Amino acid sequence: MLRSYSTFVYLFLYAPIALIVLFSFNSGNNASSFQGFSVMWYGRAASNSLMTDALQTSFIVAFTSAAIASVIGTMAALAMQRVKGPFRVAFDGLTYIAIMVPGIVIGIATLIAIQSANDAIALLAGWLDFGGTAIPKGYGSLIAAHTLFSMALVIVIVRARIAGMDRSLIEASMDLYADPWGTFRQVTLPQLAPAIVAGFLLGFTFSFDDYVVASFVNGSKNTLPIYIFSSIRRGVTPEINAIGTAVMLFSLAVLIIAQILLRRQARTKAKPAAA
Repeated sequence: MLRSYSTFVYLFLYAPIALIVLFSFNSGNNASSFQGFSVMWYGRAASNSLMTDALQTSFIVAFTSAAIASVIGTMAALAMQRVKGPFRVAFDGLTYIAIMVPGIVIGIATLIAIQSANDAIALLAGWLDFGGTAIPKGYGSLIAAHTLFSMALVIVIVRARIAGMDRSLIEASMDLYADPWGTFRQVTLPQLAPAIVAGFLLGFTFSFDDYVVASFVNGSKNTLPIYIFSSIRRGVTPEINAIGTAVMLFSLAVLIIAQILLRRQARTKAKPAAA
């Protein structure tokens, strides 16, 4: 019964995804009736200017937010590794809360923060008699919101790598009169590189696939998930299935690469222990 139940659960989860992939190759216009094999909908999706604009926005936001989160998250992980006591507990709590908080809360909080900042700018503009500039919703707000939860992922992954680092290499570098920057560049950073890259890839994937947070702060910019959701309101077409299949395959490829890097990191961590 346990095997039957597990099989049913997996079918329930993955059968709809398999149907999306299947009907993305449908030669007809009906998304629920397979009329023949064709790849024409992938060509139509690629020539859809609205879709390509949304795809470009998603790539810009995902890459930028993941890059910023990787840099800030790595710096925070290195800095807090030496902190002890209540500050360490508070920092750990805030990091995990950023991961566990629902996306709708992050979206609402970011929207309120932008609105509060615009109100403060307008108030100062009235007091000081100058033309205040409001903070627009768009690339800036999307990148800021996505950097928040991506940074928490990077911190957790990098800190796990720091905990497994061979400290004797850092001590040897210092004994050989290397300065702190040289030690970090030639010893610490190469050991952290797999974790940083894995954190970047995970942050990129989460940002690229996000709909909930982006729907609150996107302004006039449409990301690919927002475009797909808006298109579904008019009905599901094989073109939407083709876009969804392409996004799924791309996300899976990025996640597989991140998983390979994390496993390689785990093997590297296990070698000193075995020795």
